[in-house]
Amino acid sequence: MRRFHPITVLIIALLLVLPQAALAERDFYKVGVITSLSGDLATGGNVTKRGYDLWAQTLNAAGGIEINGQKYKVELVYGDAQSKPDQGASAAERLATQEKVDFVLGPYSSGVTLAAAPVLEKYKIPMITGSAESPMIWLQKFYYTFGTIPPVNYTGASPIETLMALDPPPKSAMILGSNDTFSKATAEAFKEAAEKAGIEIKKFNIVPAGQDLMSFMSLAKALKPDLVAFGGHDEELINLVKALLQINYTPKALLMHYGVTEPAFVEALGKNAEQVYGASVWTETVHAKGEDLWADAAAYAKDAEAAFKVPADYTQAGSTAAGIAFQAALRQIKAVPPLDEAEREALVKALEKLDIQTFYGRVKFAEEGQYYHANIGLSPLTVQIQGGKPVIVGPEAEAQSAPQYPMTPWDKR
Repeated sequence: MRRFHPITVLIIALLLVLPQAALAERDFYKVGVITSLSGDLATGGNVTKRGYDLWAQTLNAAGGIEINGQKYKVELVYGDAQSKPDQGASAAERLATQEKVDFVLGPYSSGVTLAAAPVLEKYKIPMITGSAESPMIWLQKFYYTFGTIPPVNYTGASPIETLMALDPPPKSAMILGSNDTFSKATAEAFKEAAEKAGIEIKKFNIVPAGQDLMSFMSLAKALKPDLVAFGGHDEELINLVKALLQINYTPKALLMHYGVTEPAFVEALGKNAEQVYGASVWTETVHAKGEDLWADAAAYAKDAEAAFKVPADYTQAGSTAAGIAFQAALRQIKAVPPLDEAEREALVKALEKLDIQTFYGRVKFAEEGQYYHANIGLSPLTVQIQGGKPVIVGPEAEAQSAPQYPMTPWDKR
C-alpha cells in the first residue's frame, strides 16, 4: 500500500477545509446574475443589468440588508448567457458550483430562464427573474424560481381590451409572433384576447426569430387588417415598423408588447414610434408607494435616469424589484451570509408568503395554479407612445391620456 508523508496529508486536509472556512467568514451576500450581456438579446439583457445594478448600488450605499442590528452588503457576480439557453445553463452551473452564490437574479429572456431554472433546482438555489414573461416557466412549477413580472397570458389581454373600448373598435387583425418562448406566448395571448373580443383574425403566424418581416407586412397591406399585432423583441419590433414605412402602409393600430417601453425603441424610430401600443405593468407615473429604498415610482425613475442617462422601463424596474423581494425575505428569516441549504429553503418559503409594496407596485407570488411563483400583485396596463414616451391609455382608472386612434399615416407625420 502506498503511504503518504504526514505533511502531504496535512496539506490535503487544509486544501479541503480552507474553502469552507473562507465561505464561513464571508460577511456579504454573494448574488449570482444570469442575463444576456452579448448576442441578439443584449439590449434587453443590459436593461435587466441596469435594474439589478441599481438595486445593489442603492442598497449598499445605505449600508446593506439589516439582520439583527448588523448590515450586510451584496456583491453581484455576473454570468453572460450570450442570448443562448445552453450558455445560460452553463452560467447557472458556474455560479452554483464555483462561485457558490447565495441566490440568483435571473435572465432577461424566457428561453434562458427555462434553461437555467433546472440547474438551480438541482443545487437548490433560489432565483427571481426580473424580466422573463413566458407562461411556460410557471407551468413547469420550478420550486426555486420566481418572477416579478406577470406572464404575458396575464397581461396580454389588456391592450386588446383598451382597443375594444374605442368607438368604433378594430374589427380585424393580423397577429404574428417570433418563434421563441416569450414572443410565441405573446402572439398567442393577443390571438386569444382578440378572438374572445370578436375580432376577425385575417392572419396568424409564428415566424422564425430574426426573419425579415417585409413579406408579411406586404401581405398586411393587401389584407388591410385594422390591427397589426406582433410578439417579438426590441430589434424585431423596430424592423417591423421600418418594413411598414418602406411599403408605406399604416394600419389603424399597431400593437406590440415588450420593447415599446424600452428607450431604444423611440430612439431608433423617432416620430415613427408615435401611437404604437404596448403592454406594461409599470411606468414612472403609476400610483405605487414603496417600503424599501424608493418611496414611489417617480423617485425610482429619477435615480435611474441619473445613474444611466436613459429612462427606466418596466423590465428595469421589475429587475430592481426582484432584488428588493430577496432583501425583504432575508430580513424575515434573519439569515446572514453565506446561506446554507436549510437557509435557502427558508428563503423560498419566505418568498412564497411575501406580500410587499414597492416603488414597482405590489409583489405577491402565486403559490399554486398556472401562475405558480409568478407575481400576481400587479395590474396590467396598456401604453401608447405619445410625445416620445410611453403613456398609460388603459385601463381608464390609470389612464394618463386617451388612446390615439387611428394611427396617423407615416407620410403625414
